[in-house]
Amino acid sequence: MSASRIPRTRTTQAQTTQPRTADAGARIPDAGTARADLGLRAVRLGPLSAVLRPRRIVVAVALILVTVLVFAANLGRGDFPMSVPDVLRTLAGGGTQLEETIVFRWRLGRAVVGLAVGAALAFSGALTQSVARNPLASPDVLGITNGASVAAVFVITVSGTHGLFGDAAAFGRDVLGVPVVAIIGSVLTAALVWWVAGKDRGSMLRLVLIGVGASMFLNAISTWLMAGTTLDQAAEARLWLTGSLNGRGWDQAWAPLICSLAAVALAGWLAFQLAGLSLGPEIAHGLGHRLRVAQAGLLLVAVVLAAVAVSAAGPIPFVAFVAPQIAQRLTGAATPPLWCSALTGMLLVSAADLVARTVLPWELPLGIVTAVCGSPVLIWLVLKMNRKASA
Repeated sequence: MSASRIPRTRTTQAQTTQPRTADAGARIPDAGTARADLGLRAVRLGPLSAVLRPRRIVVAVALILVTVLVFAANLGRGDFPMSVPDVLRTLAGGGTQLEETIVFRWRLGRAVVGLAVGAALAFSGALTQSVARNPLASPDVLGITNGASVAAVFVITVSGTHGLFGDAAAFGRDVLGVPVVAIIGSVLTAALVWWVAGKDRGSMLRLVLIGVGASMFLNAISTWLMAGTTLDQAAEARLWLTGSLNGRGWDQAWAPLICSLAAVALAGWLAFQLAGLSLGPEIAHGLGHRLRVAQAGLLLVAVVLAAVAVSAAGPIPFVAFVAPQIAQRLTGAATPPLWCSALTGMLLVSAADLVARTVLPWELPLGIVTAVCGSPVLIWLVLKMNRKASA
């Protein structure tokens, strides 16, 4: 009886192992591999290869189309209103001489500044949140934008006084320029936060907490500087406390535009570094990533992008925080996708600028609109994280 059972057992083993291979000898993927392949397309060009994600492509195309429509509507706002079809026709070269003058000479520069600033802030926020592995981390939280505001307000309010600080502020305002001083303030603030973190700077939670403390301290300094200034200086410094595109043009567009394009060009390398960091410190080390070097390099790119954006339009709150989270949920990615985050930031800033010039007879500061829209998102995300932590 036992001998008759042996062939049956062998037959069962053969039956369980046979479906693993096809007729041509190729291995059939198991269930885990099949699930991993759903929605992914591998593309190889010589020694280069990439994975295409159809959902991200669809989201990116949709974001581009909506951004173009909002961008055209933004260009149509003003004392000489234009419809979206007229704006698109003018951009394509089919407008009248008056329409081309209005669009290209008077309005296009400001609109391009909004796109460039939105892309730079969103790209910076995506890098910061991915490196920190915390959706609450952003240049606003780390004090980077507040450092730019304090530096700009300092040179504006102190430049007319006497003494060492007055001379330094006058040099920064007259020789370097307020935007350059704002960039220096952002970089110095980021370096200070990184230095205060000390040996535990690899702990991103500690880095975020130090950044929150630095932001509160810098806000207090800005309030103190504004309390003793004149009305003219306060009106000039208001841009660096709320953020606005009023009076912006091509001169302010080039720096954030070039930095955003450079970040997009580096997106492949940045995505590789972020993919390694998202797996955790141990796995990242096993894959050959130098963890602290990668963190410092990615944060440096984020600091430069945020500093350049703030120097062009002032601190626009919540764009760097909200845009990566929206892009991540639209694409279903594990971490904020860089390109989709940049497109989302462009859309948010353009839409906020349109709202700021539409809802009231006078123009609202852009930062107020983004703060009103971004605060509920922050509260919702904090509550969601608390529910996950208590579950």
